[in-house]
Amino acid sequence: MNSAGHSEATAPRGLELTPFRGLRYDPDRVGSLAAVTSPPYDVVVRPDGLHHLQDADPHNIVRLILPQATTPAARNEQAADTLRGWLSEGVLSADPEPALYVYEQRHADGMLQRGLIGTLRVSEPSEGIVLPHEDVMPHIVEDRAALMRATHANLEPLLLTYRGNGTAAEIVDRAAERPPLLSTTTEDGYSHRLWSITDPTETARVLADLADHQALIADGHHRWATYLRLRAEHPSPSPWDHGLVLLVDTARYPLRVRAIHRLLHGFPVADALAALDGLFRVRRLDVPLPQALDALADTACAGNGFLLAGDGAFHLVDRPDPALLDRTIPAGFPEAWRTLDATVLHATLLDHIWRIPEDDPTRIAYIHDTAATVGKAERDGGTAVLLHPVREEVVRDLARQGVTMPRKSTSFGPKPASGLVLRALDI
Repeated sequence: MNSAGHSEATAPRGLELTPFRGLRYDPDRVGSLAAVTSPPYDVVVRPDGLHHLQDADPHNIVRLILPQATTPAARNEQAADTLRGWLSEGVLSADPEPALYVYEQRHADGMLQRGLIGTLRVSEPSEGIVLPHEDVMPHIVEDRAALMRATHANLEPLLLTYRGNGTAAEIVDRAAERPPLLSTTTEDGYSHRLWSITDPTETARVLADLADHQALIADGHHRWATYLRLRAEHPSPSPWDHGLVLLVDTARYPLRVRAIHRLLHGFPVADALAALDGLFRVRRLDVPLPQALDALADTACAGNGFLLAGDGAFHLVDRPDPALLDRTIPAGFPEAWRTLDATVLHATLLDHIWRIPEDDPTRIAYIHDTAATVGKAERDGGTAVLLHPVREEVVRDLARQGVTMPRKSTSFGPKPASGLVLRALDI
């Protein structure tokens, strides 16, 4: 026994990434690999985006990750039937041997990201191996869990980061010198390439390196919470002990961190601004979106700042009344958490001033795309709330302290394209 009273067998073991037999599309059975991919399920928020993906190819992955039917049970059954059909028809097939997959995304703007796709041992936050930094919404976890139960599959990897720059990163880069298993370019301008690592010696060296590290959930908190729920439902050992992830070493390949914006349904900008009178400084900006975002960025060093839009202009909201923050921001948290824009937005603006529940989809939506948030607010008469991004080191430091940020506080990217490699739990 160690000093904490736990045996070595139950002590945290670090990151355990396992090879698996990936399910991949047969290029000869689909229009193109680009046409069957999709952004992650929670990025496909607009019906027109969903329909565009469905129309791109009859086998687009969105038909699995976001099936369309009248009831949740029917949607999940539809996804399971679709997956079984594609497997029996050979549209999807399993690779012949287990592998770790090296995944690369590259853009003409200079962005290059490489990481490892594998199945990671699921661990509780208390183990300090995989660190969440945001809370989750129970109804979304249940929705994802029901889909995974029905399909018996992990349909898309979540995105994790770690800081290593060691043996695993070297093996990743060496693999990328070989001809890829697949290569495609999606309409967002990103090129995607995939390689497999099947050599037992290389795999063992990767696993040994990763065993000394912990990871931060960059994107996919709800999917990780779903993995935890499903593991708890199945006696160990079982395939549910592991979940599909993309693990990126940000010491070598830094991610971009962007904000996730809020759209307040049925809440006109005039009403939002009237409620702020005397509590925040408000300035109207009759400028295009890029200049408005520059003005928002200029407030980052001085304190909290937000952009409100939806009435044809932008309104820069900053300099909150310190007494208001003292009354509304919960005590007992690190100062880095208490001063986050997302904290002030949720605790002060949404909860205290505007009285809008953060988990009511009829009142609030979370949207990654800035222009789409503004455009929808203007069309629907709502209010768009645009936020600053949060630096990765702030996110990681809070996560290491066990402090979660308000949900949907960050958007790390680029996110892995869904549809390039899937995992069936019974293969």
